[in-house]
Amino acid sequence: MKVMVADKIAADGIKKLKDGGFEVLSVWEEPKEKLPELIKDCEALIVRSATKATKELIDAAPKLKVIGRAGVGLDNVDAAHAKTRNIKVVNTPGATSISVAELAVGLTLAVSRKVALTDRGTRKGEWPKKAGEGIEIFGKSVGLIGLGRIGRETAKRFRAMGATVRYYDVIRPLPYDEKDWGIEFRPLDELLAMSDIISIHVPMTPETKGLLDKERVAKIKKGAILVNTSRGGIVDEAALAEALRSGQLYGAALDVFETEPLKSSPLFELDNVVLTPHVGAQTAEGQLRAGVEIAELVIKELKALGK
Repeated sequence: MKVMVADKIAADGIKKLKDGGFEVLSVWEEPKEKLPELIKDCEALIVRSATKATKELIDAAPKLKVIGRAGVGLDNVDAAHAKTRNIKVVNTPGATSISVAELAVGLTLAVSRKVALTDRGTRKGEWPKKAGEGIEIFGKSVGLIGLGRIGRETAKRFRAMGATVRYYDVIRPLPYDEKDWGIEFRPLDELLAMSDIISIHVPMTPETKGLLDKERVAKIKKGAILVNTSRGGIVDEAALAEALRSGQLYGAALDVFETEPLKSSPLFELDNVVLTPHVGAQTAEGQLRAGVEIAELVIKELKALGK
């Protein structure tokens, strides 16, 4: 069987596929427009986030049985169309949870201690010590929007720093889990109004798109920090820019954007925002886990289907 790896994954993942007896077609350096021709004889497709597993790409592969997404979200995979073809779609939601959670906390620190602002000033030969006065995380109220794997890992880290953690999610865990995890549930608007730090950890779905629109951004507690390491389009970026400009928010940090790569934005003009290019999962450890796990899942599914 032939497996197309359209985006680069860890070498250990490629080795696992080859050791499993599969022919691996590594095409991540090929132009994306060539993929429909290259995939035609493949039984499996592995992607990360760069390649879009569209209806057109899926239909270019009549033998396709499995699509593997090395990562959390499936917004770059047409899973609905894959289902009509009886193609199994798998992903690795837990592989990079720690990586993203650590970035969420790191970005919060970067905003609260004005790391980017003072770094820029110091590099210019300035000494922006007064401008660098920040705030602590200790004793603050953290509101998590989303309590999946990444949300729970983020909660652990904020609690270890002495913060009180509350959350909102459409799915609530059992009460004893909330107690064990040291967190409390709050309705979304209440959470926004009471939190000093808001960290977003929900997938992109029709229900979460525009979740923090202009009206909800206006409900955020004055002086709060907003961090988004989940998906762009969940936060209204224009409304966020206005809230940062007006002083309603102390600061914000975004790793994801509605349009990526981000080429222009009103956020570029602001000193109280930190922007990173969707690097939440970009750690050596996270990518190793994702590459190996997706290889194992694809092998398992192909062997099951081959019986």
